[in-house]
Amino acid sequence: MKLFVPRSLLLIIPLLVAGCQTQQGTQPTSRATATVSPAVTPSASPADVASTKAPVVTLPVLDAFFADSSFSETLKSRLQLSDSQIAKLKELAHTATAGLDEASAGSTAGEGADARSRAQDEISQVIGADKTRQLATLVQEQWNGTDTNSTPATASTAPTTNPTTEQEFAALKPNTVPTDSRIVVNAPAFRMDAFEDGHIVKSYKIGIGYPQFPLPTALRKARAIIFNPTWTPPDEPWVAKMKDVTVGEKIEAGSALNPLGPIKIPIGLPSLIHGGKSPAKIGTFASHGCVGLTTPQVRDFAKLLAKVGGTRLTDADLARYDSDKTQTKSLKLPKDIFVELRYETIVVEDGKLHIYRDVYDQGTNTQEELEAVLGAYGVKFDDLTEAERDQVLDALNQMAGKSTPKTPRPAATTTASPSPSASPSASPVTTAKGKKSVAAKAAPKQKNQKEIVIEIAALNGKGYPAPVDLDTGSGRPAKTKLVAVKPK
Repeated sequence: MKLFVPRSLLLIIPLLVAGCQTQQGTQPTSRATATVSPAVTPSASPADVASTKAPVVTLPVLDAFFADSSFSETLKSRLQLSDSQIAKLKELAHTATAGLDEASAGSTAGEGADARSRAQDEISQVIGADKTRQLATLVQEQWNGTDTNSTPATASTAPTTNPTTEQEFAALKPNTVPTDSRIVVNAPAFRMDAFEDGHIVKSYKIGIGYPQFPLPTALRKARAIIFNPTWTPPDEPWVAKMKDVTVGEKIEAGSALNPLGPIKIPIGLPSLIHGGKSPAKIGTFASHGCVGLTTPQVRDFAKLLAKVGGTRLTDADLARYDSDKTQTKSLKLPKDIFVELRYETIVVEDGKLHIYRDVYDQGTNTQEELEAVLGAYGVKFDDLTEAERDQVLDALNQMAGKSTPKTPRPAATTTASPSPSASPSASPVTTAKGKKSVAAKAAPKQKNQKEIVIEIAALNGKGYPAPVDLDTGSGRPAKTKLVAVKPK
């Protein structure tokens, strides 16, 4: 089973999820599938690999890579691993995937960090620390749709609001607002935005990959919309747990057993945007590395994507595709639409500071990251009031992942140090200088809280746009988010 890949990629990798499995023959016929012998792949020297910053993969992700036999051959040619070493890695990865409880995945803090740590320890015992780093680099370049043998992004990379290369995407300033037509997905916010000619036109709440199967951070393209996709269950432990599903047996489009729903949009290995999710899965961990939507959401998004991509898709067209679910059809977009898969846990949005939980334990909720975000808007951390600094530092610590050290707070100089909250209630706080500011009133910590919103005076009128016509997947209008009262 093959995927469309950029020409710079020389390894074919299967999609990772029941909801992320593409099928041969359902992709646009105008795009050729690249099939290159692993032996042709240029080898990276140990020095190159050691200097590459690539996070350690998880064992379930590695297990998904092994579903393609060419991956084992690549490990032999690039890392010079023996058959016995590869067999042991397969066993470790398969066992870890079989032990994954998807029903509770993402419910425990630090799952992403724990999964990476376990993978590093167990892989190192088989192939050693040096080749473990090389393996991480190899997997990372494929997992993120990049080639780490290419020239990395540097400070000299020309800044842009509309990246068209991985280097430009890597050099984006925080919270960059596109000025063209494209899709922006921010995993920690569980949110996808559609931009048309620089204007945000629609927002969707989404389901994202489990911490053990994270949604990649990369620049992708949507080239086609696939209606009534079929699904062939891969030889994976999670498939064995599914009722009435057999590995390798094609599941027809429209079947209740087909997790892809009525529409899928391939966006480059290893991910899809697809429907079929229940409303309860939206805003949660819901896939093995894909963007998940409900069926009504994906139909709405397909119409919007078609429009932005230069064609027309009507309700009548959708009804026609639905009338015969046995027929898989592909609508090629006249122009490719870029899809930015971001990982931003600190976002200035419509004049307010949003701090999202570090869902994949990437260590992003730090004061250093905060200062970079504020700096993008010409604001320094010291420009904030003491009450604002207290709230922000508390929020960073509360939303930090397991791999993030706690951000130290300066010695208290206020008579009160309120906990951050999204509550609209506010009470005055007297500073050491006798001045009053308004801070969010302390509120009980919410279980599995995903976001803290803080109003910052210096950010008034700045930032990434607020959601527009937010589709939460529930079929009901989105509730207005409550934030701290603006200081007077």
